[in-house]
Amino acid sequence: MSDWIGLDRISFREISRQNVTFAPMAGYFVMEPCVIVAATLMAVGVVASGLPQSLHRQLFQKLTTETFDAGSYFKIEVCEDGRQRRLVLDSQSMPKESNVFLVDHAWTFRLSDAFSQLQEVPGLAQRMASLMCVDTDLDTDIEEVDAVKGVLHENGTKSNVEDILESEIHNATEKGDGTVKWLELEDADIGDDMLLSLNLSSKFPDLQALSLCGNKLETVEIIVQEVTKLKNLRALWLNNNPVLKKCDHCMEDAILQGCPKLEIYNSNFTINFGEWALGFCGEVYDKDNPSSLCLRDRPLQSVTSLDLSNRCIHNLVNKAFSPAEMPSLSHLNIRGNPLEQNSVRELLEVLKGFPCLQSLGVDIPGPLGESAIEILESLPTLCTLNGVTASKILEEGKHVIDSMLQPRLPEWSADQPLADRVLSAMWLYLMTYRLANEEKIDETSVWYVMDELGSAVRHSDEPNFRVAPFLFMPEGKLSSAVSFSILWPIQNVYKSDECTRDFLYGIGEDKQRSARLTAWFHTPQSYFINEYEKHCQKLQFKSLSYTPTKSSNTESLHRSDGCASRVYTDIPYVEEFLTRTEFVITTEPKDADIIWTSLQVDEDMKKATGITDQQYVNQFPFESCLVMKHHLAETVQKAHGSPEWLQPTYNLETHLPQLIGDYYVRKRDGLNNLWILKPWNMARTIDTSVTDDLSAVIRLMETGPKICQKYIEFPALFQGRKFDLRYIVLVRSMDPLEIFLSDVFWVRLANNPYSLDKHSFFEYETHFTVMNYGRKFNHMNTPDFVREFEVEHQVKWLEIHQRVKNTIRSVFEAAAVAHPEMHSSKSRAMYGVDIMLDSSFQPKLLEVLPFPFEVILYSAIVAESITEVANSSMFVVWFAA
Repeated sequence: MSDWIGLDRISFREISRQNVTFAPMAGYFVMEPCVIVAATLMAVGVVASGLPQSLHRQLFQKLTTETFDAGSYFKIEVCEDGRQRRLVLDSQSMPKESNVFLVDHAWTFRLSDAFSQLQEVPGLAQRMASLMCVDTDLDTDIEEVDAVKGVLHENGTKSNVEDILESEIHNATEKGDGTVKWLELEDADIGDDMLLSLNLSSKFPDLQALSLCGNKLETVEIIVQEVTKLKNLRALWLNNNPVLKKCDHCMEDAILQGCPKLEIYNSNFTINFGEWALGFCGEVYDKDNPSSLCLRDRPLQSVTSLDLSNRCIHNLVNKAFSPAEMPSLSHLNIRGNPLEQNSVRELLEVLKGFPCLQSLGVDIPGPLGESAIEILESLPTLCTLNGVTASKILEEGKHVIDSMLQPRLPEWSADQPLADRVLSAMWLYLMTYRLANEEKIDETSVWYVMDELGSAVRHSDEPNFRVAPFLFMPEGKLSSAVSFSILWPIQNVYKSDECTRDFLYGIGEDKQRSARLTAWFHTPQSYFINEYEKHCQKLQFKSLSYTPTKSSNTESLHRSDGCASRVYTDIPYVEEFLTRTEFVITTEPKDADIIWTSLQVDEDMKKATGITDQQYVNQFPFESCLVMKHHLAETVQKAHGSPEWLQPTYNLETHLPQLIGDYYVRKRDGLNNLWILKPWNMARTIDTSVTDDLSAVIRLMETGPKICQKYIEFPALFQGRKFDLRYIVLVRSMDPLEIFLSDVFWVRLANNPYSLDKHSFFEYETHFTVMNYGRKFNHMNTPDFVREFEVEHQVKWLEIHQRVKNTIRSVFEAAAVAHPEMHSSKSRAMYGVDIMLDSSFQPKLLEVLPFPFEVILYSAIVAESITEVANSSMFVVWFAA
C-alpha cells in the first residue's frame, strides 16, 4: 500500500524537540510503488493516507513508547474451515476516527531473497506458515473422520443399512400411512452386492428422492437395473461413488429413460425438471415434505427465494418456471448454468414477467449478456444485481459486477515443505514499498507481511478500517528506521463486527479494479476468457504490409565546403574513439552538424541548447514505439497481429483482463503458464520477475507499470545455460526503410545452468543473462560462439542468422507502418535488438534499446575495441552517406 503518512505543522515543534523523524511513504497510487523518503527532519501535512489530524498526537505517543495495544480491542477468529483468519472487534464499540493502532511487520524482504530467507532464518517459515494458515495438512480432518469410521465399523457400533431402513419405515408409519418417499443412505459403505440385496423398489415403491452419496457403487449395469425400478423417482444422488469416475453419459441416459419423472440427477437438473426440482431448490420440498399433498395444489405460489445456481440448466424456460406458478418470486440466482438453449431476449422476457423480482444473481458475461447496466435497463424492478445495489452499478458505470466472490485460499499437499507453502500463499498477504533518499530511488521494491493481527484484516469494498505503512526514524537516520503499519477506524464499529480494509484503496475501474481483485478472489472466469478471445480475434485481423511512400533520397552529411562534419556528443566513448578525419568534435551543440546525445532531444532541450531542426540527431521522433516495452508490443501487434517471433504480451495497465483470460485458458487446456514481468522502461532486468502464479502477476503491478509476457520455457541452451543475442541495428531512414545490421552480435550467457524448478525463479543468475553491476558477467565473441553452437546442436548458423535478420526487419517494418510519424530526414539512430532462440532455434524478440546509453556501455565491456562500433566503416555509411 502506498499511502502517504506524516504529521502536520502543529506537531512539528514537538517532534523537533524530541529529535525524532517521521518519514512518509509516498507513491503514485495505493497499490503502486511506495517510497520512503529518508530526510533528517520531515513533518508534512496529511495527504493520501487520510489519517485524521485528531489522531496525530496519539500516533506519536504510541510510536515513542512502542505501544502495541491492538490486542486489547480486537480478537482473531478462524474462518473458511481454518484456511483463513479474520479480525473482529472485541470491545463494545469503536467510534469512527477514535483510535490508531501500530501493527508490526513480521517479515520484510526483497523478492529475490524470499526463498533463501525462509530456508535460513530460524522460525521464519514456521511463523509465516501459521500466519497464512498453511501449517497443517488439508487432509488431516478427512483422515481423522475416516479413522473414526473405521473404529466404529470394527466395534460393530455403526448403524447398518437395515437398521436405517427399518427406522425410516417406523417414522413414516408414525407420521402417516407408512409410505417412505425420501431415503438417505449416505456414506453407508453400500457396494454393488448390498444394493442388490436391499431390494429398494419392493420396499419403497413410492420413493421420490434417493441419496446414495459417498458409497462404494462401481457397476453401471447394477445401478441402472435397481434404480430404474423406482418409477416415481424425482431426485437421485450418486455423488462420490467410484462408478462416476469411469462412466460416461450412458448411465445417466439409461437412468433417465427408465425413470421418466426424474428431475434431479447428481445435483443437476435433468431435461425433465419442473415443479418438483424448483420446489426442492425453493425449500418447498425436503425430507419432511417430499411432495405436494394434492395434485391441484400450486406449491410454488409461496416461493420468494429460488437458488438455481450450478444446476447445469440448459433451458430455463418451461411451464413451471413462470410468473404464473411463482408470482411471489423476489430473489433468484441462476449463476453457473450454461443456459445455451435460451437466447438473451427469451430469458429477459421471462424474467420481466416476475412482478416481485428484486434481486438477481447471474454470470456476467453470461446468458443475459455482457453488461450489468444493460441487464438493469431491461429489468427495471431489480434493486440488486449480484449483490450490488442497482443505483451503485448505474452510478459507477460498472458493466461486470459481483459481490459474492469467493476468496482464494492457499492450496498445498501434505508432503510440500513449509517454505514452498509460504511462497505460494504469500501473495494473498504481501504489501510493498520502495526506499529512496535525496539522490535516487532504490531499484528493487521491499515486500512485507504484517503481523498476525494486521494480516487478519480482510478485504471489503465498503471497509470500516484503513491501513497505511509508516517509517519511523527515532535517530533521524535511515539506519535507525523501523517500519510499521497503522490501523484506524473510518466507520463506527461495534462488538463482533469484522474489521476490514480495502485492498485496492484508491483504485477504481479506470485502473482495472475488478480485474485486480482476482489476486485475492475467484472472479468470473467466463468474463476474462471472453475478453481474451475478443483480443485474439482482433490480432488475427492485423496484417499491415510495408510499402515505402518515398523514394530513397537520403541526404548526404558531407559538408559542401569539404570540411569535416562537426559532431557534438555527451558520450565519452564517442568523443574518445571517433577519430576518423571525416568528423571533428565540437563542444557547442548549436555549432554541430551532428548531435549524438544520450538525452532526449525535445523542444525544451532545443530551446536550452540552441539545437535547430536543420541539425542531424541520433534519434527518431516517437522512437518510444520501439524502445519502451509496452509500446513495442503494441507496435508489433498493430502491424503484424501475433507473429511467431513475439511471445504473447500484455500491457498490464490496459490489458489485465485479457492476460487473466489467457491464463485461465492455458490452465484449462493443461498448457504451461509461466510468465515474465518486465517494467515498461527499465534496463538490466531490474524489477523483472518470473512466475506461474496469477496472484503474483497481479500483485507485482504494484511496483510499477509492467508488461507480462509468456515466458520462453524451452529456450535453446548453450552448454546447458540460457543465452540471448544482442544485435546492433543502424537506421538511416524510416521511409523508405533503410537499416543496416552488423554481422557481429554479442552473446550474453546466464551464470547458472538453466532449470524450471520453482525455486530457481528466485535465482537471478539462472533465468537472466544481463548481470547487474557487481555480478559475474559471462559473454563470448561471435566466431567462437557460432563454431561451438553449431557443433553442440548440429545446426548451420547461417540459417538461424537469416531468420534473425528477417525478424529484425519485420520489427522495423512494423514501426514504419504503424507509426509513419517516426520518419525524419534529419534523424539517424542506432538500436540494440535483443533476440533469444527457442528450442527449435526460432528467434524470439525480447526488446529494442536506444543505442546511446545501454548499448555503448555494453560495447565498452564486450567489444575487443570500442572502435568496432564508434569508428567502424558502418558509422560512415550510416551518418555520412
